[in-house]
Amino acid sequence: MTAPIFDGEEAVIRIRGLRNSFGDQVVHDNLDLDVRPGEILGVVGGSGTGKSVLMRSIIGLQPPDAGEVHVFGESVIDADEQQAIDIRRRWGVLFQGGALFSTLTVAENVQVPLKEFYPQLDDQLLAEIAAYKVVMTGLPPEAGPKYPAELSGGMKKRAGLSRSLALDPELLFLDEPTAGLDPIGAAAFDELTRSLQQTLGLTVFLITHDLDTLYAICDRVAVLADKRVIAVGTIDELLALDHPWIQEYFNGPRGRAAVASVERAGAMGA
Repeated sequence: MTAPIFDGEEAVIRIRGLRNSFGDQVVHDNLDLDVRPGEILGVVGGSGTGKSVLMRSIIGLQPPDAGEVHVFGESVIDADEQQAIDIRRRWGVLFQGGALFSTLTVAENVQVPLKEFYPQLDDQLLAEIAAYKVVMTGLPPEAGPKYPAELSGGMKKRAGLSRSLALDPELLFLDEPTAGLDPIGAAAFDELTRSLQQTLGLTVFLITHDLDTLYAICDRVAVLADKRVIAVGTIDELLALDHPWIQEYFNGPRGRAAVASVERAGAMGA
């Protein structure tokens, strides 16, 4: 099958005609979406619009009823076992809450994907890679031997991020990465995400309800409503649309507060 093309360049993620349902409940119907190389794409939508279901369809955890999902130009749905392994090596995933294995230390959690995809690596090299990934996400070196129960909420998020970066991915999936964090912790995680994206050349698929995150680091935003992606663009482009949910979301009290926060940050940096 010919690789999907987006504006003269292969889209990192291309979705066409996606349909997901649970019994009689249709979550997505004829959903289309392109994710451009090197961007941070924020995905927003009301409760029940299937943001996490969409991510799970992309990474192969939720087989859709219909449609096409291509990642790096390869079909995720039709991939054979080896093709699926080759694709999965190129992405990392941070699930909600970090999804760390509670019986493993932070370092051992980071080593899980390394052991899965590169079983030939010796223990010393595994430990060195894990230590590097832990520090890369802003955790202190002494966090490596700790168990998840010994970490704060923010540290758990960073530990989960460390694991998602274990394989040096090109594509990073983040599911509500700032949920449950205080404003200072959330802002710090946003800054870390943008820094890693720029330094490592990542493409980031970011599910969030945090308007501060959308304004601070997202290059474009995809809006889920009416069982599909109703709009994709910069926040200014979305604000020009007259869809009621978009207007209520971005122009409501929280939206105005996020704008004010961005303007204050700009004034302080001027």
